[in-house]
Amino acid sequence: MTTLLWILVMLFTLGALAYLRVSLLTSSIIAAIVMAVGTATDAIAMLSWLVFFAIVLPLNIAAFRKSVITRPLLKMYKGIMPEMSSTEKEAIEAGTTWWEADLFAGKPNWKKLHNYPVARLTAEEQAFLDGPVEEVCKMLNQHQVSHQLADLPPEIWQYLKDHGFFAMIIKKKYGGLEYSAYAQSRVLQKLAGVSSELASTVGVPNSLGPGELLQHYGTAEQQNHYLPRLAKGLEVPCFALTSPEAGSDAGAIPDFGVVCKGQWQGEEVLGMKLTWNKRYITLAPVATVLGLAFKLQDPDKLLGDKEHLGITCALIPTDVPGVETGRRHFPLNCMFQNGPTRGNEVFVPLSFIIGGPEMAGQGWRMLVECLSVGRGITLPSNSAGGVKTAAVATGAYARIRRQFKLPIGKLEGIEEPMARIGGNAYLMDAVTTLTTTAIDLGEKPSVISAIVKYHLTDRMQKCVIDAMDIHGGKGVCLGEGNYLGRGYQAAPIAITVEGANILTRSMIIYGQGAIRCHPYVLAEMESAFDPDANKALNDFDSALFGHIGFTISNLVRSFWLGLTSSRFSNSPYNDKTKRYYQQMNRFSANLALLSDLAMATLGGGLKRKERISARLGDLLSQLYLASATLKRYQDEGRQSEDLVLVQWAVEDSLYKLQDSLDDLLDNFPMGLGRILRVIIFPFGRPLKRPSDVLDHKVAKIMQTPCASRDRLGKGQFWTPSEFNAVGIQEQTFKDILACEPLHDKICKASGKRHPFMWLDKLAAEGKALGILSDDEVALLERAEIGRMKSINVDDFDPAELKAQVVASAAQHQAA
Repeated sequence: MTTLLWILVMLFTLGALAYLRVSLLTSSIIAAIVMAVGTATDAIAMLSWLVFFAIVLPLNIAAFRKSVITRPLLKMYKGIMPEMSSTEKEAIEAGTTWWEADLFAGKPNWKKLHNYPVARLTAEEQAFLDGPVEEVCKMLNQHQVSHQLADLPPEIWQYLKDHGFFAMIIKKKYGGLEYSAYAQSRVLQKLAGVSSELASTVGVPNSLGPGELLQHYGTAEQQNHYLPRLAKGLEVPCFALTSPEAGSDAGAIPDFGVVCKGQWQGEEVLGMKLTWNKRYITLAPVATVLGLAFKLQDPDKLLGDKEHLGITCALIPTDVPGVETGRRHFPLNCMFQNGPTRGNEVFVPLSFIIGGPEMAGQGWRMLVECLSVGRGITLPSNSAGGVKTAAVATGAYARIRRQFKLPIGKLEGIEEPMARIGGNAYLMDAVTTLTTTAIDLGEKPSVISAIVKYHLTDRMQKCVIDAMDIHGGKGVCLGEGNYLGRGYQAAPIAITVEGANILTRSMIIYGQGAIRCHPYVLAEMESAFDPDANKALNDFDSALFGHIGFTISNLVRSFWLGLTSSRFSNSPYNDKTKRYYQQMNRFSANLALLSDLAMATLGGGLKRKERISARLGDLLSQLYLASATLKRYQDEGRQSEDLVLVQWAVEDSLYKLQDSLDDLLDNFPMGLGRILRVIIFPFGRPLKRPSDVLDHKVAKIMQTPCASRDRLGKGQFWTPSEFNAVGIQEQTFKDILACEPLHDKICKASGKRHPFMWLDKLAAEGKALGILSDDEVALLERAEIGRMKSINVDDFDPAELKAQVVASAAQHQAA
């Protein structure tokens, strides 16, 4: 019995040491103490000490361990590790890791998350949102853009240039606005709530484009020439990366340049002949300066001893002879400027390379690093802004629109999709805020940017579909009163660009995350290719044994947290959010354990098992989305009335995570899923999707004027101006609520139960009965006008709907 007790004590001790991630040496000493206690109580024999020392001493004597254990393992590892291409190395090394690495490590430090600074706008940034951004939103007539002009009107183009909308990322010393990433996000959210064309036109020059690349890599001469011109709107930039043959696989671009001598402005100079055929390039039809990515070749070795220099980025004025600006693409009735650009053996000097000749061949790294920033801002912000506006507008519509003698928002069938819109609006705003916080702290979060690009565009598309279902004919019939239709049409565009969502989920998120976020894998890979044998051995030894301890720790943590439903794990708060933090501790350990086991069983083949990678990526992604939601709740002062939004968003994310985890276990390689399920889900799946009660509470917030609803739509364009249908409807929503007690008052005085319609006639009856003031009569009359605007749809003379020839974009701008 004593021996059995000692064995249990030893197992518990070793498990606790692994759970707490105690170092190897300290663990060995503590284990020796337990051994000594066992010896003193006659629980173990001296033979056990021989076994103990045979295991412990080789592991703790560094020179012996490296010679006998690590060296042969390093040789084996080198033999099975495929040589990485330079493109793969650059993609992996580009960018930085941040909070997502903590989530990947199996033991999130919640204090670290909540200590990140709270995102704030400066007075200048707030003034820009309240001034120029508000004004341009008032100017825009979306129906005119999408149905009549097929472009932004000339006065809006000029307004954007004059007020620095294309210069938010450009430093002030060059005449730019130099706004924070958070401010850029808020600007794009507000614009996206009005028009996807407007948001896209502003977003692209401030994302992956010449301005971003010039500031990071350009020569002083390039910066001093172009950046002031870009800031003033004297140049319109675009960036040409993708082509018919290379869309999501941008590294496979066939476009090329050849280093050679040629004539430039009457002199013979060293330059490049460029040949390209690009498609899907936003702003290409109106661009004056073209950022171009191509593969540079140097067959005569005029720049050095390499013939194939690699992907290079150059800046080409579009008026250079041979540059051909193509016609426009027509992306799903979304009228932002987008089209092809071509060139055949166009000669330009080497000085056109961004950063000068010494940056030849460095283009892929430049692009990946800059894309990690731009991809983390533009599309996620546009998606969040669209959903925030849709959430508040849908709430207003559902309260105004009546069927079966009730506002439709009171019907349970409507509450379900409404809750999805409202909960996602809260989550998406939280995610963009946390992500831009990382960027403003100097991070280039390549993994996070892939997560937010995929998940926020995906959630946006689903929310727009939900909003369309609720609006019915109001969403289907286009016109000036329709604030959903064009966004619904444009939603797939965001899904396909900047890395198609299928590719992003199945390859990029986990493909980069497994290497960059894992605390040991990248170090192991780098040591395997290190030409310094001694350094390689030392680095591999440190990484390898750290990795082994890490895996054991996550195995123990997964088992214990599953057995106890993580109830004893760390949480920074002891309120209703406590269980969310504890559940995320559990899933973080599961992610770390399953990642190591997937890499161990599949090795390099894991990148070809895209559905396994996708599900592992889902775990990391949903943890990030949920943690961003909890961070927002903390940053906004833990407003108790917002708790239902937090609960819906986190429960939805964790339920989706659980689904992916369940599917992963069902399909885990080598049949390990059944064994792992016992460890991870010993009592079955622990989580449920958001309840009907929670759905009801979220839908109620969306239909009730309150601080939570205001925070849900904070920063969007709500002014009831001429072309702002959602702003007009928002005013009607408030008027309708104010009219409801007047309606009851008239019904009581007249002894009849009037339907809640024809409010102008009710006003006349109430006036005749002498029970309404002039102001109350005016309120009812105004509410009826707004009510009919809200529930009616536009109609047209048949001639208006016929295809007509419109002036070109260039003519619009020149006008």
